[in-house]
Amino acid sequence: MSTPLTQRKGSIWRTIKAVGWSFVGLRSRGEYEKDVEQLNPVHIVIAALVGVLVFVGGLILLATWVVGK
Repeated sequence: MSTPLTQRKGSIWRTIKAVGWSFVGLRSRGEYEKDVEQLNPVHIVIAALVGVLVFVGGLILLATWVVGK
């Protein structure tokens, strides 16, 4: 039986790790299934949005630095 979505208590580190591996595209089936059972989807969405903002910000800074040289 699955835990209700609002009562899942996965750690923040596990959430960040899951989102990071998802960005790369490398996830084992077993780890994915553990994440589905343990992590809160709201936390995953928030971590993914922060990850996207950091990634895009990094690309903008890199492009600015390269063009400025």
